[in-house]
Amino acid sequence: QVQLVESGGGSAQSGGSLRLSCTASGYTYSSACMGWFRQAPGKEREGVAALDYDDSTTYADSVKGRFTVSRDNAKNTLYLQMDSLKPEDTAMYYCALGPKRAGLLREFYDHFGRWGQGTQVTVSS
Repeated sequence: QVQLVESGGGSAQSGGSLRLSCTASGYTYSSACMGWFRQAPGKEREGVAALDYDDSTTYADSVKGRFTVSRDNAKNTLYLQMDSLKPEDTAMYYCALGPKRAGLLREFYDHFGRWGQGTQVTVSS
């Protein structure tokens, strides 16, 4: 059974950095697209960054140049390095497993139905 576990969330000052991790069991990252999503209170869950099976990446405009998605295949772990954090980055962050070429299209990840439990990121000004 596929299980995704996020870690690394916490609090940071505006302009600071955090690194999120998502470790998978029961699946191989190299065969799928992995996405990071976030959901702020009262808002829809939105795609932040995705790393595809062929190492191609996709980023939301709001995080381009500030966030970097990467993975360690040996550890089956996906990362999201978040730099230059802003208060508007405050949200619950989720990793998700999707089919190849899923990008940031949430419906593909919902269809797969493999989401982590989420990790909270809070950025103060």
